[in-house]
Amino acid sequence: MGSKCQSCGMPLSSDPQGGGSEADGGRSSKYCSLCYENGSFRHPGVSVEEFQAHCVDAMAAKGFPRFIPWLFTRGIPKLERWKT
Repeated sequence: MGSKCQSCGMPLSSDPQGGGSEADGGRSSKYCSLCYENGSFRHPGVSVEEFQAHCVDAMAAKGFPRFIPWLFTRGIPKLERWKT
């Protein structure tokens, strides 16, 4: 199994940009382009619950039945970004 974004859980192989961008312009090997840009998170200061709700809403807006994104986002709290 390939690596996945340590913020949202999306497989990095599914990221059309090949990963998020670091401050030096390089590609991130941990985070996708939807979550991470120029060395910073695109949704700073949100709680894991708020981020899960954002992900569900974004996927539902793309036509996924709401239960599918709900299932996909259940593992988000276990990802590196959200561990404290």
